[in-house]
Amino acid sequence: MPLSGEAIRLMNYIDDVSVTLRRVLSNVSALTPEERARVAEHLRQSHPAADDLLKALEQ
Repeated sequence: MPLSGEAIRLMNYIDDVSVTLRRVLSNVSALTPEERARVAEHLRQSHPAADDLLKALEQ
């Protein structure tokens, strides 16, 4: 069964998020330990997170 345009659009959004995460990962080595901790906490508190999306998709 072919995918709808909406499903393809959502998959493209996920690809965009993956590109962004790769960019973030490539810059982690330039951060101080304090900056890493702050960025990690910011990521931890961001919502919705990838886990939230997975839960919604698997329902």
